[in-house]
Formats: sequence, structure tokens, C-alpha cells
Amino acid sequence: MADLVTAPNLAHPDDFYERLIAARRGLDVGASAMVNAKLVLLLASHIGDAGVLEQAIAAAREDVASAP
Repeated sequence: MADLVTAPNLAHPDDFYERLIAARRGLDVGASAMVNAKLVLLLASHIGDAGVLEQAIAAAREDVASAP
């Protein structure tokens, strides 16, 4: 099983961030959430390794407070 890469791994992270923000520009909250959800599913399909995806889900939940 592969391990989740959590170290910076983008050649141009600022460019990626700008593209990510631009993709949601002009959208309402619901449409922006839809773009985020579709991106997550596309990237999950690209990764294709259930173990890595489980690690990513666990990492994403770390330090996120539960709703009261």
C-alpha cells in the first residue's frame, strides 16, 4: 500500500492556488461547494488507491472541530 504524500509536492503551488480560486470566482456558496466536491471526486479517481484515500480522509479530518 502506498502512503499519502503530505510534503509539498507542487512545482508551482501559488499558480495552483490561483487556478483553484479562479475556478470558484463568481459562484455562490452552493456552486462553489459543488466545484470542490467534483474536484475531490476527480482527484480521488485519479489516485485510485483506497488506502491512500483513507489516509487523506483521516488527514483532512484532523484538527477540524465537530458541529455542536
